[in-house]
Amino acid sequence: MVMEMEKARDVLVIGGNRYFGKRLIARLLAAGDRVTVLNRGSSAPPAGAAHLIADRDDEDALRTALGPRGFDVVVDQVCYTPRQAAIARRVFTGRTGRYVMTSTVEVYEYEDSAGLVGEAAVDPLTVPIDLELPWDDPEFLDTHYGEGKRQAGAVLAAPGPDFPFTAVRVAHVLGGADDFTGRLAHYADRIRAGEPITVPASNHPATYIHVDEIADFLFWAAGQDFTGPVNAASHGLLTTEDLCEAIAAHLPSGRTVFRTVEVGEISPFAFTRGYGMSNSRAEKLGYTFSEARRWLPQAVAETLGKDG
Repeated sequence: MVMEMEKARDVLVIGGNRYFGKRLIARLLAAGDRVTVLNRGSSAPPAGAAHLIADRDDEDALRTALGPRGFDVVVDQVCYTPRQAAIARRVFTGRTGRYVMTSTVEVYEYEDSAGLVGEAAVDPLTVPIDLELPWDDPEFLDTHYGEGKRQAGAVLAAPGPDFPFTAVRVAHVLGGADDFTGRLAHYADRIRAGEPITVPASNHPATYIHVDEIADFLFWAAGQDFTGPVNAASHGLLTTEDLCEAIAAHLPSGRTVFRTVEVGEISPFAFTRGYGMSNSRAEKLGYTFSEARRWLPQAVAETLGKDG
């Protein structure tokens, strides 16, 4: 639930003008915040938000677009590399009272843990930073998504001029008719056609979060004063089978067939290692998460439509 703030804040949202980003903006506006969206001009912000156009990779252009402006909070939805983070830190140091970066569960890609992984498993202060890697190469960036987010968080968290920063490490997001990832659709297409769904021999569960819940969490995090990384995930683990069972409930004429593969491409939510995040830090800080199994049927219905 969005609560109106006692005092309207000036909030800058960098990118993220779709999916849970647009839901975050709606929550900020509903709370009475003055919201500015900064992007490259590819899409207009929601009604009620101001618009700044700049390429965040161009430091001079970014400074020009911002002018002398400062913000109570900056929410950075599209920081993918340490180079982008370095520009952001130089530009926004002294301009904002809080910097919230949307990060990802993928920062834990090397943590194969049987238990839920906490934030300390990837301490940004110990992550090596390499600005010389080919971060401008889309193919490299695509295959090093987790590494880019890890190093971006390390740049923003590094010692130096005061920079109140938190990285929200987001679990896999589900729900919404505007889910553009196609991951649930992948399963629905195969269940409709009775085609095999590929999974590894040892298929691990993962933590998830509903699209509305991550928007709520980011809104909440923007108003807090804690720093450092924080995991955002609903309670409970879901397996590939859990997801397919929820999808199959909307496709009564379909058939769910799993095929185990030792090598080769596996389906989007099948994992060869543990992908579970602990949300205990966020809960100790005061946020209460929902249960993933409670909202999963709703998420499937939203994404696939009532008729699947």
